[in-house]
Amino acid sequence: MQKQHGKPLETMDVVAFVSMTLFALAIFFPFYNAVLTSLMSAKEYTQHPVTLFPREIVLDSYRFLLGKDLVGKAYLSSIFITVSGSAFGLTVSVLMAYGFSRARFPGKKFLFRLILFTMFFDVGLIPTYILLKNLKLIDNRLAIILLCGVSTFNIILLKSSFEQTPAALEEAAKIDGANDIRVFWSILLPLQMPILATITLFLAVGYWNEWFWSMLVLNSRHKQTLQLLLRSLITEASAETEMMSAAVSDNVFSQGVKMAAVIVTMLPIMLVYPFVQKYFVKGLLVGAIKM
Repeated sequence: MQKQHGKPLETMDVVAFVSMTLFALAIFFPFYNAVLTSLMSAKEYTQHPVTLFPREIVLDSYRFLLGKDLVGKAYLSSIFITVSGSAFGLTVSVLMAYGFSRARFPGKKFLFRLILFTMFFDVGLIPTYILLKNLKLIDNRLAIILLCGVSTFNIILLKSSFEQTPAALEEAAKIDGANDIRVFWSILLPLQMPILATITLFLAVGYWNEWFWSMLVLNSRHKQTLQLLLRSLITEASAETEMMSAAVSDNVFSQGVKMAAVIVTMLPIMLVYPFVQKYFVKGLLVGAIKM
């Protein structure tokens, strides 16, 4: 067996190929099994919990989830929080990173170290909840957006990316008559697209998967996020299947509902990721090489 240009395959090439193939299968199979479980009946799952192909495709687990009136509202709530929160977090991170990478002002190092301090020490759960209550943000989606928007890690990544941009580009633009805002918007920001896409993905996944603060802050059920609502529906499914007759519970069972919830929750992120994948790898390399 040979490569292109007549170069023979070496032993390490074969070992690497086999290892990566096994590693890929180890990652893919749990997801594949989750899809199958969500499409199986309780009887078949009891007899064959691990299988490659189901004997019969049953959609009752998805009907149980999507048949609830609140699921659509929870989807919209999660989408609103994810889109608004990602835009807010990205704006704050970009402006703070640009300021710390370019501007010179008194106390700059102190303020940056103060931001770094928050990576190691948190204010605590109870003080944060009391602050939200005093600001009248309890049962308000804005609380989730504000709490999860600012990330010191994202600011550091963007600051490093801005600092690696050649200063000659800014000087040339200013010689041509561009002001600071034009230089930032038309030159510096487009050059940060890989890291911006990476941070946007981090923020979107974080907001989409957020449920802890939603559980504490959002009291109204119609405002709950998808993850929080699915958690309660899975609990209801476990209780309902115990009370159902054997004929009905053959199609709706707790494990099937759990796997259906996993697929329903993962699907939006899986659809978005291919569009930012090419920027994602580049963004992760920021700081490893000079631009």
